[in-house]
Amino acid sequence: MGKCSASPKGAGQAAGGPLSIITGPHIPVMLKEVLAALRPAAGEIHLDGTFGAGGYSNAILASGADVIGIDRDPDAIANGKALVEKYAADKSTGKLTGKLTLVQGRFGELDTLAGEAGYALLDGVVLDIGVSSMQLDQGMRGFSFQKDGPLDMRMARSGVSAADVVNNADQATLTRVIGILGEEKKASRIARAIVDARKGKTFSRTLELANLIEKTIGRKPGERIHPATRVFQGLRIFVNQELEELSHGLFAAERILKPGGRLVVVTFHSLEDRIVKRFFADRVGGSGGSRHLPEVVQYEPSFTQKKRSAIAASPDEAESNPRARSAKMRVGVRTEAAAHLADLSIFGLPNLKLVTSPNE
Repeated sequence: MGKCSASPKGAGQAAGGPLSIITGPHIPVMLKEVLAALRPAAGEIHLDGTFGAGGYSNAILASGADVIGIDRDPDAIANGKALVEKYAADKSTGKLTGKLTLVQGRFGELDTLAGEAGYALLDGVVLDIGVSSMQLDQGMRGFSFQKDGPLDMRMARSGVSAADVVNNADQATLTRVIGILGEEKKASRIARAIVDARKGKTFSRTLELANLIEKTIGRKPGERIHPATRVFQGLRIFVNQELEELSHGLFAAERILKPGGRLVVVTFHSLEDRIVKRFFADRVGGSGGSRHLPEVVQYEPSFTQKKRSAIAASPDEAESNPRARSAKMRVGVRTEAAAHLADLSIFGLPNLKLVTSPNE
């Protein structure tokens, strides 16, 4: 994962191949703000839990700090090997740069993965939540309807795909996925149209679904946001269990950050930001466990925050990079207190399961 500003069409991309980390222009969202919050320095160890195209990792490595880069997308790990070799070569010449260690896996398990890589405590963790521009720009991954491709959306290239959900979920499940995770007000109408349409033919391509959605709810002249945008967001979040992954990642960062370690999280929509906000409110406030329990156990705060509110991208960045307009960054600094209980109930996550439809 790891979002970046959009590069010119075809820039840094081999014909039919994945986006190049080294040759293509790659400017991560809010890079200046992220580096100011992380404050990486030589001799430190930082973890980039959403490695993506390596933008944050590249900047952290240049400071002299070592980086553990985690991504569940095998393409991101394969492409990142060039960055591993680049910094290994730099170190061999005596340059003050860090070492990059790449690990394929879920950032929700970042403490376990870092431990297996030989790192017990970290100075910093950065998470850039959601789909990366590298994934969006590849039509074959099925994350976007800007290019026709298979209706896939799986970051790890395994498990249930978006096509599986669209073709098999019952109408109630589709309505909740589109309405809750996609934040789409016309979710019920869209879900009903999908169920009716798939009686004649199953969905397999992104444009098939996008065209049906546009036909179903219409599009006003000059409307900037395509009517399928929120539906695709909901399906992607559901397929990849992104809200649960973010929740587990926050708990994992809390467990492995050393006192004074920095946790920096960049989100791109309200569902993600709400989870991060609730996590820090719970950890800075000093109360632990579920707020629904009759008795709340008091803990020492495990994080402090210099600024409790979210930090937005600068006006200049938002103007030059549309993907930065919705970005919000929240930062916490680890205290010496023990990690709190990993209680998912503090987030109020929606209980969404894939309920298949009976024969139609």
